Amino acid sequence: MTYTLYDTAHNIFIRPLQVSDVEALLAIRLNTRKAYEPFEPKRAEAFYTLHEQRQLILSREEDRLLDRAYMFGIFTSDAELIGQVTISNVVRGVGQYADVGYLIDLIHQGKGYMTAALGLALQYAFEALRLHRVQAVILPINQPSRRVLEKSGFQREGVARRFLRINDQWQDHETFAILEEEYLDLYSQQKDPPSI
Repeated sequence: MTYTLYDTAHNIFIRPLQVSDVEALLAIRLNTRKAYEPFEPKRAEAFYTLHEQRQLILSREEDRLLDRAYMFGIFTSDAELIGQVTISNVVRGVGQYADVGYLIDLIHQGKGYMTAALGLALQYAFEALRLHRVQAVILPINQPSRRVLEKSGFQREGVARRFLRINDQWQDHETFAILEEEYLDLYSQQKDPPSI
């Protein structure tokens, strides 16, 4: 199943990553490796290979089929892959929530693309997946990510102590979330809302 969501105001779109995107995805991972190292788990060298990135795409495709996770590439209007946004750890039943994570190539930071792509991912989460809540955790020092979340309507909820092992150390993380009704209120006020 292929589906694409567009943000015409920012000239980007998101769609599920495919094996044909593996070289571009690896290039982004290599370009951002040093800059994102303080904010990510320590990765084995093998992670930065075509084989492992292909396996990541294939495993996320299986996750999508099982309604566990959805990994999208972020593309410019000329189909250049510039980043990724993932809805993961989908919980159904009485929870109806998921986590979101994202990254963008360094040369495309500060242009509003990440906020626009997150808006598209939220559209998919709330309108297609019918989730009630989407949450994110970030390191307190990650100010660019905080700005993306706040501009996207996420509310800070608190601190999860020693929540994830980042760069080989257990680190506190700030928790943020947006609820379905908050998303609907925020995005209904926009002049050019995202479209499928």
